[in-house]
Amino acid sequence: MTPGQITPAEPAAQPGPPVRLVDMVFPGDTNHHGTLFGGVALAHMDKVAFLAASRHGRAPFVTAASEKIDFAAPAHEGDMVEVTGRVVRVGASSLDVEVELVAEAPVSGERRLCTRGRFAMVARKGPDTRLPLPPLAAPPGAHGDAKEDVDGHGGAPLRILDMVFPGQTNHYGTLYGGDALRMMGKAAFIAATRHVRQVLVMASSDRIDFVAPIVEGDIVELVAQVKMTGRSSVRVAVELWSEGVLTGERRCAASALFTLVSVNREGRPLPFSIPSA
Repeated sequence: MTPGQITPAEPAAQPGPPVRLVDMVFPGDTNHHGTLFGGVALAHMDKVAFLAASRHGRAPFVTAASEKIDFAAPAHEGDMVEVTGRVVRVGASSLDVEVELVAEAPVSGERRLCTRGRFAMVARKGPDTRLPLPPLAAPPGAHGDAKEDVDGHGGAPLRILDMVFPGQTNHYGTLYGGDALRMMGKAAFIAATRHVRQVLVMASSDRIDFVAPIVEGDIVELVAQVKMTGRSSVRVAVELWSEGVLTGERRCAASALFTLVSVNREGRPLPFSIPSA
């Protein structure tokens, strides 16, 4: 792609591409008011800041500071929370990530900004750390067309990032199959709920193929897409990808197909109010 022709000056740097984590607010994450603990919200935000920094710099990052953390609205039990981070400043060995946490009501789709803040991340020096960190990219259009954010709306695939920590691994240091299935099932539920906006339960999972291990410290990306909508059921295909934090090497580790069913208060199938696809 060619630079813009209006001025010979270099275009101003723009925030990096978004990194997104989507999760559910379960009872264990809430206080006695039924709203998300502030500490859990901050943990989500710090994780997203780390993922955004790691994807940009491909270095071992640590959190140096957080600032301007404003809690504007609560996230309630049963809500989905979408946490999005963008790298907004890059120095020689540190960078800043702006993070927003938005709550979303599963059935109505109502969204509200709960909190936002900025996290300063510093690259630890070591044999695998390449400094200075790469600069921010030029604005969209200067060196190419920017990709649209993909978050599972409008039939587009839902993409969720996460991290594999020691508590999620077996004695070989690889991700438990059960934890992989939990991540994939949650991604299927979120994608299906955003598609039909009704109360859903898991009905079945088709063949699940584990083709490569995911090791401790890897980034994982879940890609979920609705494949079919029936009278009261949704089929969602989910892929689980692993990504090396420092190398960026990616490989598909697992894939599965899930069926979710809309139910009423008695647990019986409830036809959708949207056209079948």
